[in-house]
Amino acid sequence: MHGSERLKKPAGGDDCVERARRVAGAIAAGTARIDAERTIPPDILDAMHEARLFRLLLPHALGGDELDPVTLAQVTEVIAAADGSAAWCIGQASGCAMTAASLEPKVAQRVFGPRDAVLAWGAGAAGKAVASDGGYRVTGTWTFASGIRNATWIGAHCKVFERDGQPRLRPDGRQLERTALFPRSETKIHDVWQVMGLRGTGSDSYEYADQFVADELTVDREDLSDLHGAGPVFQFPGTHVYAAAFGGVMLGIARGALDDLLALATTKTQLGAATSMRESPVFQTQLAQLVARHRAARHHHLGTLRDVWSDLESGAALTLEHRTSIRLAATHTIQRGVEIVADAYRAAGQTAIFDAHPFERRLRDAMTASQQVQGRTTHYMTIGRHLLGLPPDTMMFL
Repeated sequence: MHGSERLKKPAGGDDCVERARRVAGAIAAGTARIDAERTIPPDILDAMHEARLFRLLLPHALGGDELDPVTLAQVTEVIAAADGSAAWCIGQASGCAMTAASLEPKVAQRVFGPRDAVLAWGAGAAGKAVASDGGYRVTGTWTFASGIRNATWIGAHCKVFERDGQPRLRPDGRQLERTALFPRSETKIHDVWQVMGLRGTGSDSYEYADQFVADELTVDREDLSDLHGAGPVFQFPGTHVYAAAFGGVMLGIARGALDDLLALATTKTQLGAATSMRESPVFQTQLAQLVARHRAARHHHLGTLRDVWSDLESGAALTLEHRTSIRLAATHTIQRGVEIVADAYRAAGQTAIFDAHPFERRLRDAMTASQQVQGRTTHYMTIGRHLLGLPPDTMMFL
C-alpha cells in the first residue's frame, strides 16, 4: 500500500505488541548497521512501517491505533530489547503523531496519510513565529530531533509574536506557543549527531530562516479543546507520552542486557574460575538480584500507567496526582534501568568490552538515554515537594 491509501484499522493493543515482536528480529539483526549509519536503514525502516510502528498514536480516522500509554511502553520495551535507537525513534514519533488530532482532518491526512509518514521535531520552543497574512514567518534553530533522518515532516516549536514584534499572550499572561509543520524537503538539517549512544536516532539539528507556514499547518499543543474525533489518550500531555515510551525503552535495553548475560553464562568460564558462570553461586545470586530489580522497575512503570489509564477510561480528568505519579515512575525506571545495564556489563567481565558482543552497545545506549530530560534526577525534588504539600517548583514536566 502506498501514498495516502486508507490503512486498515488496527485490532488493538495486543496486536501492536505482537507486531513489534514480529519485526524485532529483523531490527536486532541490523543493530550494527543502525549504529554505524546513525539512522535506521531503509530496509529496516520499511519493515517497521509494514508493522505500523509509527502509527501507534495516530487517530483511528487516519488508520492509527490511538494506543494507550501502557501498551506503548510495552511496544518500545520489545523493540528496545532488539535496538535502543529504533525504539527511541518509535517513542519520539508517537508523541509527535498526537499532533494529528489537533489538525483539520484534510490537513492531517496530508501530513500523516502516507504509509511512511513520520513527524519529527526538536526540543523546546526555540523558534520565533511572527504573524503574517494567512500564517506565520518562522525563524529558529532546534536541536535533538530524534528520527529526523527518517521523517517526512518536521515540527518547529515557536513563541508567537504579533506583526509589530509584541509577544502574543495567553489569557493567563504567558506567551503563546505554536508548533509549525514543514515538509522535510523544506528543512535545512545539520549533521551533528556524533555521540556515544543511541547513534541510530540521528538526532540532528535543523533551522528555518523567515520561512512561511500556513496557519492550518500550525497547532497549539496545549489546547485540547478542539480535538477531531480522538479518544482519551489525546488528553495525555505529550511529555507524559514520552515518559511512558522512554521508560519502556530503558526497560527494553535492560531486558536485552540481561538476556545477553544469560546467553553468555551458558558458555563462559571466567579466567581462573573453578566453574562456569552458570554454575557459580556468586553469579547465580547476582543474576537473581538483577532480574528482581528489573521486574520491580517494570511493575512500577507499567502499573502506574495502567492505574492512570484506568481512571481516564472511566471518565476522570488527568490530575496533578496522576502527573506526578507518571513522572516518578518514569524517572525511577530510567535511573534504575541504567544501573541494571551497568551491573550486567560488569558481570560479563572482559567479554563486555568487545564490539563483537552487545554489552558495550547496551551500556552506551542506556547511558545516553539516562541523560535525556525524562530521566533527570531533579524530577525527584519536584515530586518530593508535591508529596509534602508544597507547590511544584516547575510545571514544565508535570
